[in-house]
Formats: sequence, C-alpha cells, structure tokens
Amino acid sequence: MRNRQQTTQPRVIGTGLIALDLVVSADPNIPVQQWAGGTCGNVLTILSYLGWAAYPVARLNGDIASQSVRKDLRKWGVHLDYAKLSPTSNTPIITQEIRRTKAGNAEHTFSWRCPQCGAGLPRFKPVTVSAATQVATQLIHPNVFFFDRVSRGALMLARVCADNGGVVVFEPSGIGDPELFKEAANLAHIFKYSDERIDKLVHTSKARRPGLIEIQTLGARGLKYRVRLNNARTHGWRRAKPYAIDRVIDAAGSGDWTTAGIIERLAKYGLEGLRQATLSDIECAISYGQALAAWNCGFEGARGGMYRVKKQTFRKQVESIIHGQKPTMISRSKSQSCISAAVFSCPSC
Repeated sequence: MRNRQQTTQPRVIGTGLIALDLVVSADPNIPVQQWAGGTCGNVLTILSYLGWAAYPVARLNGDIASQSVRKDLRKWGVHLDYAKLSPTSNTPIITQEIRRTKAGNAEHTFSWRCPQCGAGLPRFKPVTVSAATQVATQLIHPNVFFFDRVSRGALMLARVCADNGGVVVFEPSGIGDPELFKEAANLAHIFKYSDERIDKLVHTSKARRPGLIEIQTLGARGLKYRVRLNNARTHGWRRAKPYAIDRVIDAAGSGDWTTAGIIERLAKYGLEGLRQATLSDIECAISYGQALAAWNCGFEGARGGMYRVKKQTFRKQVESIIHGQKPTMISRSKSQSCISAAVFSCPSC
C-alpha cells in the first residue's frame, strides 16, 4: 500500500447530516458564527480541504440556511452536483453553544431550537430512493462512500459504491430503523462509532459486528480499534491514546476530523488499497486522524481552524502534534461567517 502512487484525485461520495451550524462563542464579543456542518458535511468538507473531490448527496433547497451551507461548501471546493435533489427540503439547523466552566474548561451543547425565538429548527430528511437511483447512474468509481444516517437510498448508494470497488465508511450517531441499521453495519468496510452513543445499541440491535476495521471512540480517552484484514489482523481491541495540546478551546467536530484523517490515509485507493493495508498503515492512519482531532480542539466550531489559519500553518501544526509537541494555535484573522446574524436562518424568525 505504501508503494502505490495516487495518479488521480480521490473521490468521496457522502450522504447524511449536512446542516447549518450556528456557533455561539464563549466570548460574548464574538458574533454568532455560521458554517456548513453536520457529520457528513464536516467529513466531506475536511476531505476536500485535504485534496479530495467531495460530492455530498442531499436535498438542500433554496432557503437562506441552504444558501449559507452551499456558499460555505463552495468556499472549500466541495462539488454540489448532487446537493439539490428532489424533493428538496429545508436545511437542518443546529445551534451550538460553547461555555466555560469555573475551571476554564470548554463545554459544548447542541440544540435544535432557535437561540432567538426558541422555535424548533428544521431536522434531517434522507434522500429518496428515486433520487439515489438517479445519482447512482452518474457515479464514476468513487474511492469512498460515507454515510452517518441509515435510509434505503443511502444503502443503495453504498452498495453501488462497494460494487465499484469503493470503501464504505459508516459512522452512525444512533440506530434509527433497526433493520436498515443491520444492513448498513454489514455493508460497511470501516465502522466507527462513539461508545457513549451507540455501543449498547449495537449489542441491542444484534447487528453482526461488521467490516474490515471497527473503531470505537472514547472521548478524551482516545479510541480503540480492531482489524480483520488479512495483512493486519488484531487479536481483540487495541487502544490509541489521544494527542495533547496546550489548551482545549472546543472539542466539537474532532471525531469528524479523526474520520477524515483515517479515510485520507487508508482509503485513497479504494477497497483494493484498503485490503493491502498493514497494521502499521492502520496505526499511522489512526495517529494522523487523532492529530487532526487534537489540532481542531484549538479552535471554536467543528471546523473553526480552517477559517483561522493558512493551510501551510495547519500542516506544520499537525506535524508538530504528531511529533509530540504542543503548538500554540495562532489565528491570522477573525473567523469568517456566511451570514452576519443567526436570526436570518431561522424559518420562524
């Protein structure tokens, strides 16, 4: 795997939660930030930032939140060919508030309610089977298919990508439909989930533990993983401790950075390349993903650092983290928002 060279830009197709994040800073002097977010939205945007061709499959309509999301995705080079599928739907909006404890630690809360009027904000709606069928006929050998929500349309796209030699990455936040979840788990080549959110649910659902690589995140304690590859088979779980930085500003989105880093290092060559990975390759990929997660903790928002440092600085800081250093996250400018006020994105407001 190490000796192979990537001659074309790797492609990732993804569907799931693509939302507008309203980030309320712990600093009252900083206005509400607005960025494209959601697990799927973050993973695809980060991969685009790392050099991939990223294609979200979504139902974004023409509402103001959708305009903000599309503008932000374009900023980072994400391809929007399949982002406005019919029937379109209101864009999910998530309020994220960052607070400081008396000890100075960051606490991050999520809400589906408008911070201005308290009204419920739009929720996620999956792509339909007919829309997914349309997309499937246009896919050109994606290296990776990523999804974080189960639906019949998502499963169909996952099968098409797998049949064409792509790596299927499944990162659920919950079970949803138990039968669809079982199908998704059995389709996944890389299965990643949080111990807090889903470990007991996985056992309850009686889904077969799937895939070639299974990763369970443990929050501040790092993660553990097990591998079923011919060249890299582990006997039980292996632990990977997290990296440390001088100060954790906000840990939101760090799991998405971990996922993107693992995909970047392991899945560039599709399923054929993944099957050739050694245990050393996997360890390096997980280490890289954790270094990205640690770097992200130095900024507010799930992808806040992307707006605040140059890419060259980003690379140097991540390398420093990998080598055991604790770089100071110095911003070049104030963070950029898509829209100046969060109230503009709330349908009720």
